[in-house]
Amino acid sequence: MPATPASLPDVDAFTRPYWDAAAEGRLLLRHCTACDRPHHYPREFCPHCWSEAVEWRRASGRATLYTWSVVHRNDLPPFGERVPYVAAVVDLAEGPRMMTEIVGCPEADLRIGMDLEVTFRAEGDLQVPVFRPQGPEGPAGRP
Repeated sequence: MPATPASLPDVDAFTRPYWDAAAEGRLLLRHCTACDRPHHYPREFCPHCWSEAVEWRRASGRATLYTWSVVHRNDLPPFGERVPYVAAVVDLAEGPRMMTEIVGCPEADLRIGMDLEVTFRAEGDLQVPVFRPQGPEGPAGRP
């Protein structure tokens, strides 16, 4: 397996389904079949009940904005080329919170609780989930 740039996550046998789904425009979450709760970031066990009975499930792609910060300076590649950008935490419709980036939205239009939808940005060989304001027709661009 080729070396992964420091700015990208390592893809291994465990996370491969997540990244393969992202390449197809789908967001996956881990879901515990013992306590029936989803979680994110992906783990091999449930952080709620510690069960190892977890599986991948497709997420709706919907979220609401929990908080954000506009980053105006970041000297680490590749982030310095993107400034300013909006680093954010979103509440996924399924319950978990996720760190991400907000795209396609002027800073002045950001509001806590605003409806968002997942989209994906190419980063090297990966498609990384980011979020944008939800259009009137609901989450778009998902097969």
